[in-house]
Amino acid sequence: MRMKKVDIIGGGIAGLALAARLDPGTFEVTVYEQRPELPAVGTTLAMWPRAQRALSDIGILGAVRSHGSIITAGALRDPSGQALLAIEGEGLVGIARPELLRLLDTAVPASVGRVVRRVDDIPGDAWLTVGADGVNSIVRRNHWGRRSAARPTPFLAVRGVVPSAPASGDVGEYWGRGEIFGLAPAVGGTNWYASFRSDLGPESVDVAEALESTRGRYANYSEAVGEVLKQATPGNSLAQRIWTTPPMTRYARENVVLAGDACHAMTPNLGRGACEALIDAVTLGTLLNELPREEALATYNRKRVLRTQQLRIVSSLMGNVALAEGMQPLRDGLLKRIGKRVARASAQG
Repeated sequence: MRMKKVDIIGGGIAGLALAARLDPGTFEVTVYEQRPELPAVGTTLAMWPRAQRALSDIGILGAVRSHGSIITAGALRDPSGQALLAIEGEGLVGIARPELLRLLDTAVPASVGRVVRRVDDIPGDAWLTVGADGVNSIVRRNHWGRRSAARPTPFLAVRGVVPSAPASGDVGEYWGRGEIFGLAPAVGGTNWYASFRSDLGPESVDVAEALESTRGRYANYSEAVGEVLKQATPGNSLAQRIWTTPPMTRYARENVVLAGDACHAMTPNLGRGACEALIDAVTLGTLLNELPREEALATYNRKRVLRTQQLRIVSSLMGNVALAEGMQPLRDGLLKRIGKRVARASAQG
């Protein structure tokens, strides 16, 4: 049987997961990735149950759990650290992005070809071309047109991992006026992230400048936040503008299909971007292994478009609430009342 040529543009989470899932006896797979090596710095990603099932299908869930951490609980907090609303995280596994990429890379069959270069012109001889090339996807731009171009938000994301572990009473997300700051345990320390309006970027952001701006923005936050920012350096931190994709109604056209941030890049407020990229890849790979191409792509559209577009919208709405600048007292008061009601309900069984 003649092998079916699949070109995967992008060797991130979605691209590697798809390469790992496709049947090497059926598909001749090539992954194109401009990055010559896996990143050394990256924050912790929360793997929700459906993403964990996707990792199990690839065969690396056990390794992810052994190299990750269990996420238990935290709270939404005001800048001083006072808890407004408890958040349960039962069943979630945290894994550093570089470690997840490394484990996905080990699951890719040796038969998969690797091309290290930036792709500006899409190879045209493939049985299937997969755009797994992120929010500024070349594949999406070439096949869905200019209206599909990514859109920068007004917000900067600054994040990293520092060596000291957080106290349980400090874990959570701190909501201020037009800014948020998050603290969570990670293997070997504390995973932290901040988001706020900024003029830095949008294309390239200097990490040292972003850290200086972050320290200024959060100078009056709790001692725990200040201690983390003291340990943050350009070497253990990342900074970038948050970009999103516009609404999409189809992720596949003819012999081209999109996965991950290439089709549903969302703000990070739900913590679901990496999870949905994994689910995209495993869903698509399974369908291609079992069905003719046209049927597989049509089913992929039905399974993934509505769900991921809903998450994209909800994440944006959540971000608007968290980063609100004019309704902070009302917002925090509502969160406190919700928290008290949840606590009373839990005490009553």
